[in-house]
Amino acid sequence: MNGIPNSTPRSGNRSGGNGGPDSAQLLEEAQAETDAVLKDLGSQLNGLSAAEAASRLKQVGTNEIAREKRQSALMRLFSNVKNPLVLLLIALGVLSFLTGDLRATVVIFVMVVLGVVLRFFQEMRADNAAAKLQAMVSNTATMVRDGKEAEIALKMLVPGDIIRLAAGDMVPADVRVLSAKDLFLNQAALTGEALPVEKKSAPAPSNIQNPLDLPNICFLGSNVESGSATAVVIHTGNRTYFGSLAASIVGQRQLTSFDKGVNKFTWLMIWFIAAMVPAVFLINGLSKHNWMEAFLFAMAVAVGLTPEMLPMIVTVNLSKGALAMARKKVIVKRLNSIQNFGAMDVLCTDKTGTLTQGKIVLEKHLDVHGDPSEKVLHYGYLNSYHHTGLKNLLAEAILAHQELEEHLKAKEQFRKIDEIPFDFVRRRMSVVVEDEKGLNTLICKGAVEEVMSQCTRVEVKGEVIEVLPEHDAKRRQLADELNGQGFRVIALAYKQMPGASDDPVYSVKDESDLILLGFLAFLDPPKATAAEALKRLHGLNVDVKVLTGDNEIITAYICKEVGMPVEHLLLGSQVEAMSETELAEACSKTSVFARLVPAHKERIIRALQSKGHVLGFMGDGINDAPALKAADVGISVDSAVDIAKESSDIILLENSLLVLEQGVLEGRRVFGNIVKYIKMAASSNFGNMFSVVGASAFLPFLPMLPIQVLTNNLLYDFSQTTIPTDEVDAEWLTKPRQWTIAKILRFILFIGPISSIFDYLTFFLMLYVFNCWENPALFHTGWFVESLFTQTLIIHVIRTNKIPFIQSRASWPLIVTSLIIVAAGAWLTVSPLANTLGFVPLPPRYWLFLAVMLVGYAILTQMVKSWFIRRFGE
Repeated sequence: MNGIPNSTPRSGNRSGGNGGPDSAQLLEEAQAETDAVLKDLGSQLNGLSAAEAASRLKQVGTNEIAREKRQSALMRLFSNVKNPLVLLLIALGVLSFLTGDLRATVVIFVMVVLGVVLRFFQEMRADNAAAKLQAMVSNTATMVRDGKEAEIALKMLVPGDIIRLAAGDMVPADVRVLSAKDLFLNQAALTGEALPVEKKSAPAPSNIQNPLDLPNICFLGSNVESGSATAVVIHTGNRTYFGSLAASIVGQRQLTSFDKGVNKFTWLMIWFIAAMVPAVFLINGLSKHNWMEAFLFAMAVAVGLTPEMLPMIVTVNLSKGALAMARKKVIVKRLNSIQNFGAMDVLCTDKTGTLTQGKIVLEKHLDVHGDPSEKVLHYGYLNSYHHTGLKNLLAEAILAHQELEEHLKAKEQFRKIDEIPFDFVRRRMSVVVEDEKGLNTLICKGAVEEVMSQCTRVEVKGEVIEVLPEHDAKRRQLADELNGQGFRVIALAYKQMPGASDDPVYSVKDESDLILLGFLAFLDPPKATAAEALKRLHGLNVDVKVLTGDNEIITAYICKEVGMPVEHLLLGSQVEAMSETELAEACSKTSVFARLVPAHKERIIRALQSKGHVLGFMGDGINDAPALKAADVGISVDSAVDIAKESSDIILLENSLLVLEQGVLEGRRVFGNIVKYIKMAASSNFGNMFSVVGASAFLPFLPMLPIQVLTNNLLYDFSQTTIPTDEVDAEWLTKPRQWTIAKILRFILFIGPISSIFDYLTFFLMLYVFNCWENPALFHTGWFVESLFTQTLIIHVIRTNKIPFIQSRASWPLIVTSLIIVAAGAWLTVSPLANTLGFVPLPPRYWLFLAVMLVGYAILTQMVKSWFIRRFGE
């Protein structure tokens, strides 16, 4: 390292507001001696002067991280209007207004306003309900300025500042430890490891490449569990490790599979219209020589072909899904994520705090043979209960057995005599308690080697015997095996001494000639619902992969506990060495990834997406934020750090993971109902294209009046408003469903022409049975009724893969609206509005022919649909 003048510290040049973390500098400062670090940063143990700190603050900016700006109401409204289909409808509405067709204008703009406003208010409500990024737990830091300690606002911190850390403090920046006393940090939010990590001031070994593994660097976002330290600030703001993650997730989100699917379908319909409308205009203009009439008819056809209900159907379905999820205590921040939940075929999840409880729990209390022992638990509880000072995570895990306080009468029957506190040389601590008989018991717990080295005897099945070396080796092997399974193991020993008249004073020398009692094993255990949730997801054909920063031993153990086989395991170092192509191949075969940094998680998400998967990611830590944002659906829990909740689409308010299954099913129901409308609208429009073009070519008059086209369209659209209430067949919910325009196009090509067959049958019937060559009004009325009846019927056939009405029936609201619409269409032909709309009464025989055609249409569509499902799978 090259020394530089104090007035222009190199860190100042590197730690400006917008860049990412400088890992090279962190490694360099970590490997240097403390004097060299201070020189390099232009600082000293007495701290910076107020003038120098002000100068650096001006140069590097405040110590604040990037935060996603909340979208204003106006911008949110604008983003909802930007949808291509909405823009097309607005354009058609404006054209309808300019040509004097006010009725069409009203119909179109009612649909636009309903869809946009519904989505706007639902998103605003979800956004308000979701947890916001909050200020950090501590908004001041203890730092040294001009040789004096002072509490200064976090945002005023600059590189080179000297700070003091104590138990309970949040680390306010990325700092290098200069001196430390028993400093333990919780870095779970950064690394996924639940156990505290010790930090020291000694220079780091040169072989460490991952900054998070550096033993003398503390990161913003971690917090001090115990001990104290003096440190110098290296990076602030967005240059910190935390800040770089926050900056990387702020900004425009990429389009998800749902957004891409809707956009592709929208453009497919626009291309249909672009091909159809000019053809209809030219054919009618050239054949009938009335260009204004041809233009109005072409405009009406454009409106008829536009699936203007799509924004409303999509929004109502998504809103209904969001409300259903809210009842299950799940906040949906982004509506589109519900469908992505259903389309998800791979769920990647962090381990700590998602699959596991995110806290240390006493899992086992074993005797020296490895059998469960209540005495070990009781002695461990008495030791922790009477221990004073800051309780560490292991002591708190033992004290979680609150029932033992009453059971043992820990306060009434055991009086604390003395305590031999923990230190990091002995790595053990002891308390001495006196029972009602005056017997003093010293209970010692601590590191296995340190406690066992003080034991000369061992208790086996209630009998105290001398320690034999060969048996001692087996006990050490038991502890090693537990460590190998991911447990944190401590040993427990005791010895009993007669009481004295005066309270004796005990010291370290009394921790000798102990009796080994057994072992306490701790773990961050799986959530109670994790195994069942993963089993249910597997039943729904969702593949689950674990992506964690924790080590592979603990990860493999937890996976085994939740019933998840570890067939292949990849480490972060292996991921780092792979190309994107190699990683994509490896990810397809691997179920567990360990020792990952945030960039690895994001790369894995992208790699799986490149293989055509729809990705969900569930996480709760700072290190999960980039992956949460990259995934098609990001899921976090309410206990997650703010940056994770901000990056997510869905937040689980309850601890149970079983709601994941409900989310997947709800997403598939939503998608199922949206697809019903899309298949019906697209196939119907495709059939209409053939019918309108053909009829325009050979008829001496317009196939239908523009007002009749719009009325037909309005009635038919109204019949579809209840699709969101419909149920979806249970069999359809068993596997992920994704947007595939190729499949929709294939469905259109096979199902669409069926409606044209019956349209042409109607043309033949009206022209040759009812002789409408000279009676265009009767022709218009006949085709209007047939078109409305067949289009309304088709949704009942397309809505299910089963036999409609027999094996699967639509919801009552959908049935009722269908009946109301066909009745309204029939009534219009004889109503007071008939003359205005250009209708005339239909002959009685027509209704008989219509009934036969409807039955034939339903049977033929069902036959083609059944063949299509057998041939193409859905």
